[in-house]
Amino acid sequence: MKLKRYELTPQMRDYDDMKDPGQRNYLPYLMFFHRTDFATQAVNTDRSGFRISTGPGGATASAAGPLPPGPVRILAGGSTALGVGASSDSHTLSSLLWSKYAPSRPWLNFGSYCFTPTQEVLLLTLYRHLLGDIDEIVIFSGINAVVVARLPEWQQGDHGAFFFCGDYFTKMEELREQSRGGSRLFGRRSGSDGGRPTVSTLDDVRRDMPTVIDSAAEMTIRQLDLWRRMAGPDTRISYVLQPMSRWMGKRPAPQEKTLFEENDRMAELGPWDDVYGDIATQEFVEAYAKSLRVGCEQQGVRFFDLNPVVAAAIADQDWLFVDRVHYNDAGHDLVARITAEALELA
Repeated sequence: MKLKRYELTPQMRDYDDMKDPGQRNYLPYLMFFHRTDFATQAVNTDRSGFRISTGPGGATASAAGPLPPGPVRILAGGSTALGVGASSDSHTLSSLLWSKYAPSRPWLNFGSYCFTPTQEVLLLTLYRHLLGDIDEIVIFSGINAVVVARLPEWQQGDHGAFFFCGDYFTKMEELREQSRGGSRLFGRRSGSDGGRPTVSTLDDVRRDMPTVIDSAAEMTIRQLDLWRRMAGPDTRISYVLQPMSRWMGKRPAPQEKTLFEENDRMAELGPWDDVYGDIATQEFVEAYAKSLRVGCEQQGVRFFDLNPVVAAAIADQDWLFVDRVHYNDAGHDLVARITAEALELA
């Protein structure tokens, strides 16, 4: 079957290959990260899995690759910060900031597929030794914290739930059974006969929106203290609540409508509205932004909700998204420009 996803956004083949579960790069502490030394037309990573940023004159930099002399700047977050949807490394937010909108310092890409606030700060913790002085940190995030905050209480623990945690809990339960000398009669998965559960379903997710907001905001704000301590007292830190199509209230352009509908038909969990409709409203994001703003002020971190700012700068017919969360090249360029202006990065 010929997918519109690959016809309208051919670069998405490379991103699908990059996140292939069969090639997932499992790491201590972080759980997982990107494929290392991954090289395609759309996306390239260094020896540790960081995406390459490009700057003026074709200069390149990454956390585990060659670094230009002097202080660096960091763009952190999940897959939107990583630049999923960009047709090449040069069209990601970090590259556009370095090459076009805030070029005074190199911008390193610290984004990752499916990272939570805890993993976002752990990434800097584990690789801080590779960096020198950090001039500026922009945490461009938000949606992942909300998604994992909806997972059931038994998956939250002390540090919040994380993506693919069902795989983790299943393997840990298998190890417990081995230690107990137990057997899995007829090959049934542990937990299926009344034991410890390992995998949640949509019936298990938390749907009390104030609880979800409080959980997502608390986990995010808690990690900001670690960002501050690791970066140093002279580093300016900003938290940007990422623009997302539904949070912006954007009516899909024709290309977006085609891609969104195809994604709904193919999604393993079901259509977007059935899975995420309760956290994808403007009422939700306004309440979420309010909680984040209060917490950021307490931590001495600047907060910016770019959803209304970007929404005011576009028309419905503008094609910005390859799916409801990630941008195409035009979307990356617009968001990079608005980010630089709003945060006064230049």
